[in-house]
Amino acid sequence: MTERASGLTLHLARMLAAPTDRVFAACVEPTKLAEWWGPAGFTSPSIELDVRAGREYRIAMQPPEGRLFHLRGVFLEVDRPRRLSYTFEWEEPDPDDQETVVTLTFRGSGDETELVLEQGPFATEARLDLHRVGWTDGFVRLERHLDRSV
Repeated sequence: MTERASGLTLHLARMLAAPTDRVFAACVEPTKLAEWWGPAGFTSPSIELDVRAGREYRIAMQPPEGRLFHLRGVFLEVDRPRRLSYTFEWEEPDPDDQETVVTLTFRGSGDETELVLEQGPFATEARLDLHRVGWTDGFVRLERHLDRSV
């Protein structure tokens, strides 16, 4: 079995106190996405999105200390406001990085939305864990963004 076929997949879910259309918008509108994207302390000084299947995106990420870096990908599926899927790759990858696919599913129930994330496959547990921390921090930041933008 190759590393690429290792099947290491990240699964996360978070219940958010906002309707599905607001949560989806926070994931696809650059100004809203910049409010919460990335781990605690990171900023996103540049976000370019063309949120249509087959179109590209590019996000600049700035850690609290260190140099700016970028990620990019292609939107695979855009089903507003239920599902969003895209490829994810670092422009200057770590040797253990490989392109992954992120799928976000938005399950609404009144004024709440369950946001379910699946990302993979990862080449190593260490890379999966790095993304688990990043997404977990990002979801906390998303929750705060939604609370502020009522």
